[in-house]
Amino acid sequence: MIHRRIPSSGESIPVIGLGTSGPFEVGIDAKEREPLAAVLASFFEAGATMIDTSPMYSSAETVLGDLLTTDMQAKAFIATKVWTRGEREGLVQMTRSMELLRRKKVELMQVHNLLDFEVHLKTLRRWKEEGRIRYIGITHYTVDAYPKLMGIIEREPIDFVQFNYSATTTVAEQRLLPLCADKGVAVIVNRAFDDGKIFVRLKDRPLPAWAADIDCRSWAQLLLKFVISHPAVSCVIPATGKLRNLEDNLGAARGRLPDLRQRQMIVEAVA
Repeated sequence: MIHRRIPSSGESIPVIGLGTSGPFEVGIDAKEREPLAAVLASFFEAGATMIDTSPMYSSAETVLGDLLTTDMQAKAFIATKVWTRGEREGLVQMTRSMELLRRKKVELMQVHNLLDFEVHLKTLRRWKEEGRIRYIGITHYTVDAYPKLMGIIEREPIDFVQFNYSATTTVAEQRLLPLCADKGVAVIVNRAFDDGKIFVRLKDRPLPAWAADIDCRSWAQLLLKFVISHPAVSCVIPATGKLRNLEDNLGAARGRLPDLRQRQMIVEAVA
């Protein structure tokens, strides 16, 4: 599995992670949770480690805490978020997240959608110094937020930034991704499938024959390889609760990656 280095530490992580928004927002019914347990087992067996979640995602943190085995917990790179206003409220929420995840510390704590980020970044720095978290980051999911993200990256010492990027939404290539590379900030990509809209567009199109040249057997793998082939990208986190889709996604973490010409071919193929 292809790995990428986290600039601030030198640690490497697999390029394909797992998002939990949607599929992991279930109740206690065993029938709802069994497929998720299978997804997690296959995820770690394949060598993947990064799982992204948030208190915003209703029951996702609880479900993860319940389903992650001791062995999985030891391997997992858990990225969760703070999503509230105020220092005290942030402390309460992050402490609760760790309890739900059954963790004494998490690898990455992010300020979700930049909500009250100036307050929370102070807390995150203190928690990092105390060893309660290893990395700090910020997130958003829209192109409109790029100027704010870039402003924070320019002036704040952060380890990670998470934002949207795909073969149909490439604006980040203009300034945001180069800035992350220049400042040594690791990049987590969300919405690599443009919330599934790309698949609606592609449903009747055959996979181009040249996809085999970069070891792609599906549109999902082609789209994910487009994202991870950008040198500034550290990890992409497609969310799924289906084993078939997980295995397909993980296939993008192996084999050849597209070069500049092939990246342009992917953009044209989905246009």
